[in-house]
Amino acid sequence: MSGPNELLREARERTPSRRAPGEHMSRSELADAICAWLWSTTEIKYELDGHYIAKLERGAVRWPGAAYRSGLRHVLGVATDNELGFFPPAGTSLTEPDPTPPSSMAGHDDDLVYAGDESIALLSFAEESNVGELTVEQLHADIERIAQSYLRTPIRPLFAKSRAIRDRAFGLLAGNQSPRQSRDLYSAAGWAITLLAWMSVDLGRPDIAEGHTRTAWACAEAADHDVLRGWIRATQHTAAFWQEDFARAAAYAEDGLRYSAGTARLFLASAASVDLARVGRTDRARELLDVARALAVRPADSEPGGVLLCTPERAEGLWADTHLSFGDAQRTADHADHSVAQFEAVPYTLRNAGSERMARLQQAKARLLLGQLDGAIEAVEPVLELPPEYRVRPLIHRLAEVAALTAPYARSPKGRLLRDRIAEFTQQPGLPARTALPSRQRVPAESP
Repeated sequence: MSGPNELLREARERTPSRRAPGEHMSRSELADAICAWLWSTTEIKYELDGHYIAKLERGAVRWPGAAYRSGLRHVLGVATDNELGFFPPAGTSLTEPDPTPPSSMAGHDDDLVYAGDESIALLSFAEESNVGELTVEQLHADIERIAQSYLRTPIRPLFAKSRAIRDRAFGLLAGNQSPRQSRDLYSAAGWAITLLAWMSVDLGRPDIAEGHTRTAWACAEAADHDVLRGWIRATQHTAAFWQEDFARAAAYAEDGLRYSAGTARLFLASAASVDLARVGRTDRARELLDVARALAVRPADSEPGGVLLCTPERAEGLWADTHLSFGDAQRTADHADHSVAQFEAVPYTLRNAGSERMARLQQAKARLLLGQLDGAIEAVEPVLELPPEYRVRPLIHRLAEVAALTAPYARSPKGRLLRDRIAEFTQQPGLPARTALPSRQRVPAESP
């Protein structure tokens, strides 16, 4: 049986009481101080009490969880766990991340969510090993939840959660595990970093996204994971595309076609057709468009979903963009209309909200080119109603392209109003738009 932890007791007794001047900090007071600090740091309610501090001092618990060790170090003013008499059991990683804020539920008074997060954090300790099946399973479940809720919930909390998953996976990789478990951890890290890259593009920094993808690629190589490789190439294409380097975007997309698993192939063939059409390689663009249309793909089991899944409606939105680059407004409208109709037939919780908004803007551009101002207004209105937290940089860029196509309608009151609304949305993305566009049902149709 382990002996008492004298170092912890001495550290507590060296710490002055905050309630009784001249006395040392009691066990209950230490527990309260740790809980208060953890709440201010993580917004998670911990239930530490003086009885648990007594167990630590008696040596009944020799290696408390990462959150409690972090709180003890902070309140007692020491730099390392060893100064408090804590030494990790054999096989435990020494690079566990400090507690981090919870995911997009942060700030909500929901004890069920907080309790779940606490249990997740304790999985690896409950399994009494560096990493166990449930720990890896939870990492991948968290990745799926982030990918599937992307652009339906604010990005910043999801970004923080993705970074925490990345750090957790690498922290576990610093310990000892079987080769299969190592591959699973590299896979989790790779997916988390791919999400960070995609979010970096949407937050206006595609250059930073490319740095993420290099590390993600190294993870995919270590995991020998073709589905992950395909989506990393898709992300690299997207980062290059939004830097208007369409030739490099096409190169990434075409290289990614070598990895045929999952739905990334449908995305890559469709995206490459857009890139090549934009650089004037029309024949090759049409060839890849035909390839994409002929594909009968099924999601791979390992695809997280959401932004890392290419559904038929998402692909068709890209086909609309290809035809727009060909200068074929009617085919653009046909594909964009079908894409939006397919999105609307899918339950909201399963939709890729970002791709749906882009398809609506393709609708708007096609309508403007076809002389259908009312149709353009109807298509763009749901996008202009977005709250500020969903106004990602690529969406603003696309809206600016819509605004450029309103020039022929400069003398039309509705055309000017549409242009003004878009300018308000794109120039002040942090503020809600104030002026409603006229409804198509309330006003007669206009032409340029």
